[in-house]
Amino acid sequence: MSEKRHELSEFDRGRIVGAHDAGMSGRQIAEMYGLSKTTVHRVINYYEEYEITKPAPRSGRPPKLDDDDKSCLVQIVEKNHRAPLAQITAQMRDVILDDISERTIQRTLHIEGYFGRKPFISDTNRIKRLEWANERKNWDSEWNFVIWSDESRYEISGDGRKKWVWRRPEQKMDVDCLIPTFKSGNKSVMVWGCFTRSGVGPLVRLKGRLAAQDYVQVLESNLLAFLEGLKRKKRFVFQEDNAPVHTATKSKKWKADNGIPCLPWPAQSPDLNPIEHLWDELERRLRQRDRPPKNEDELFEILLDEWKKIPKSVLENLVDSMPNRVQEVRKAEGNPTRY
Repeated sequence: MSEKRHELSEFDRGRIVGAHDAGMSGRQIAEMYGLSKTTVHRVINYYEEYEITKPAPRSGRPPKLDDDDKSCLVQIVEKNHRAPLAQITAQMRDVILDDISERTIQRTLHIEGYFGRKPFISDTNRIKRLEWANERKNWDSEWNFVIWSDESRYEISGDGRKKWVWRRPEQKMDVDCLIPTFKSGNKSVMVWGCFTRSGVGPLVRLKGRLAAQDYVQVLESNLLAFLEGLKRKKRFVFQEDNAPVHTATKSKKWKADNGIPCLPWPAQSPDLNPIEHLWDELERRLRQRDRPPKNEDELFEILLDEWKKIPKSVLENLVDSMPNRVQEVRKAEGNPTRY
């Protein structure tokens, strides 16, 4: 006879994990809290796999998806691990002929053992991320004087920015579940942009392959003017990631010659850059348009129009999230965070 599942609170799960981290065995923990060894090991294994103590969501209402529907959902994911959640949801709506929500599909995938995963962070970069976060653990108003920058690509149809796959833990190294490095064939526009807590900077269309000389020209034509318009401009530092064009000798020389102080940046750290969420905001605004763009020129005009409409409150919230982002990286000891 199988053991009846004992549903524990998040606090109880935390106590089990804490005792485990303190070196107690599963048997000792089970005896101390009056639980079965199976329950204790289930909680510990779940924490070690997903690094959370919160149990999977359970609802008292009848499930939206029956067993056949769940089996179909698993088949859809197995055929294309890189499909965005919106696409998976649309396919399921066609199958069950019901307007099921993305949240329900996501929750069901989690219950079935599928989670969206980010690319792996090397141990060297994990340590550098942790050191970076520790050095800035007491930063507060300093974040208000950072110019956040990045490049991003937008497609006429679909979302060209997502870098996730749906997989089970044991599928970590499956070929179908690895992040591809090739570009899609969809028509798209690449842009460069920057912002501060007080406002967005220019949004620049990039054409062709971006080389160091091209990047310098973008900064020459746009960053200097934006910086000149900022109050207390001497306090601002410029943030950029470690893309080759950013770290090229020519790019570094231009920034040094023009007195542009730069914020040191750890590799593999999109979760520390609030502009990533600003790109997502721009993506949502693009997809909410009643009529999709017909070509690349129209796509850029829409992006430029929506970029200028982004409320200041969005920028403030993103920059104000930096202390939490830093704290999350420290708690995760340099590993990827929920951001």
